[in-house]
Amino acid sequence: MTKILIADDEALVRGGMAAMLSAERDFEIVGEAVDGADAVEQAMLRRPDVIVMDIRMPNVDGIEATRRLSARRSPARVLIVTTFDLDEYLLEALRAGASGFVLKDTPPGKLAEAVRLIAAGEALVGPSVTRRLIAHYVRQPTPDAPTAARLSELTERELDTLRLVARGLSNAQIAQRQFIAEATVKTHVSHILAKLNLRDRVQAVVLAYETGIVKPGQA
Repeated sequence: MTKILIADDEALVRGGMAAMLSAERDFEIVGEAVDGADAVEQAMLRRPDVIVMDIRMPNVDGIEATRRLSARRSPARVLIVTTFDLDEYLLEALRAGASGFVLKDTPPGKLAEAVRLIAAGEALVGPSVTRRLIAHYVRQPTPDAPTAARLSELTERELDTLRLVARGLSNAQIAQRQFIAEATVKTHVSHILAKLNLRDRVQAVVLAYETGIVKPGQA
């Protein structure tokens, strides 16, 4: 059973999401938060598996709440759900530690699928979000971006795996490219995340572009 906390300042939206997600047999709504501060407090108390988090909320917004949860090493994974499909929110949310980003007009079935992916330890960044992420690095490289020296602990095979992850390939596709078992790819990805102190594949993609080992437009 996946335990879910919903954080949104609009009661109608919270109620709608709660009703929609609780209809799934494998979901349990363990709480509803009215802002980011409330979400952090409830997350530490109720220990949800996934937090469905709005971005724009009073007092403490969803991005700052995600940042605070990461600082406290909360095991809860954050799925950002918002009406604002804007670069600044996307990038800040991913850097803060969010594991996924979807819009509020996402169909109910797709939202449930997103929650399951996040709960399973995967990361979710839709195609439109990926395009925006890449476009950001085309327009303006981050001034304080980390250097490739941070990747020095990775083996050549792990570096190659990171490049393929950043290009959007699944574990199965990477295994086919590298002529190895999919389980071995999973091991490589786990080692990459551990060595670089990253939460998930989303942060790995961000880091790959920031360090320049993957360039926008590469096949």
